[in-house]
Amino acid sequence: MSFEIRETQVKPERALLVGIGLPGERQKDRGALLAELVDLVENLGYGIAESRVEWTRELQAKYLCGVGKAEEICELARRTGADCLIVDNLLSPAQQREWEKLSELPVMDREEVILGIFARRARTREAVMQVDLARMQYALPRMAGMWKHLDRQRGGSGGGKGGGAAARGEGEKQIEVDRRLAHERISAIRSELESVRKQRSTQRKERTRQGIPAAAIVGYTNAGKSSLLNALTDAGALAQDILFATLDTTSRKMELPDGQPLVLTDTVGFIRNLPHRLVEAFKSTLEEAALADFLIQVVDVSDADALCHYETTCEVLAELGAGEKPMIVVGNKVDLLSAEEGEQAIQKLSAAVGERQVVGMSVARRQGVEELLTACAEMLSHRVNTQTYRIPQSESRIIAIMHRDGKVLSTEYEGNDVVVKAILPREFAARLEAYREA
Repeated sequence: MSFEIRETQVKPERALLVGIGLPGERQKDRGALLAELVDLVENLGYGIAESRVEWTRELQAKYLCGVGKAEEICELARRTGADCLIVDNLLSPAQQREWEKLSELPVMDREEVILGIFARRARTREAVMQVDLARMQYALPRMAGMWKHLDRQRGGSGGGKGGGAAARGEGEKQIEVDRRLAHERISAIRSELESVRKQRSTQRKERTRQGIPAAAIVGYTNAGKSSLLNALTDAGALAQDILFATLDTTSRKMELPDGQPLVLTDTVGFIRNLPHRLVEAFKSTLEEAALADFLIQVVDVSDADALCHYETTCEVLAELGAGEKPMIVVGNKVDLLSAEEGEQAIQKLSAAVGERQVVGMSVARRQGVEELLTACAEMLSHRVNTQTYRIPQSESRIIAIMHRDGKVLSTEYEGNDVVVKAILPREFAARLEAYREA
């Protein structure tokens, strides 16, 4: 069951976007964050009255900035005819209430905007549950006046001095009912997500038993991850030029040039200041990255903030315990640059990633696909074994598994035996040592 954070869901027609620059922040970084917020808000379909950065000399508890600066921002909202104020920072529940009291407008922070986009993008039951979990955890401390989606159980209006149990009529105050129902729903979702996690773990163990390696495609939102999965496997995954188009994992099996099988998994995109509760909620999905044999990070090199996007992705991966995974870096969208600019962008990316291999690509035009496949095969070269085996025809199931988990190069029949030359995962090849030709 999805729900809305706000009780009144009239879509703002004109939102004032304000990023509060804090001491120690670089002007370039704060400006880039605000530009990103513009994209986020436009993805929600909100109109934008104006967007600007306001700097504060000292972090203040009430509004982040001083009272005078906060009043100036509210006056700007009135002058521009804004019917909503969106602050490009993470606000505490108390700060959000203070801003709403001062501005007399609905106030959203960066996290609520991102949660709103995730709620719109969720399609499968697992994604809906994960988004609901994050949204409820966000809304819980902001409970008063929200939660119209819950079955409200209003007590009587009876008296009783002192406002005790009698004053609440039949039972609890409404806020207590809301909180109890929210906690119950959170517990139920966590339990259901744990079941999904166990199911995915079982599937992963079966792949491991078969000796099939796995790679996870990771990267900043809208970098081209789903498009890459489609280009390599014809998966048909949703690939749109919008933020957070993919919230669900899609896994497809493919064959590398050396015949080795590989399972590729697409994952949810990252973003700067990605709310921690979203990382927590999507851990059952994101752990595909932590448990993969290697990662393919897709970076949009046509974006001026490409290197920052690469670093942001690495930071989230480190939080997931996947920071030290072997990685191939794909510099995507070189077709949007001139030949000289594309070459320079790939060189800058290569300098930033250290020893990791960089492959320049245009996934949309399928340029660089063969180079990437070769890089994937090299990443797993230690896992394959090319040998010739003599298999009795009565053991045809072994040959069937060879076709399924490896690549059969040739087959010859000699009497009651089948002589098979094949490329196999080393773990599987080790179990066939008795059949190996000298």
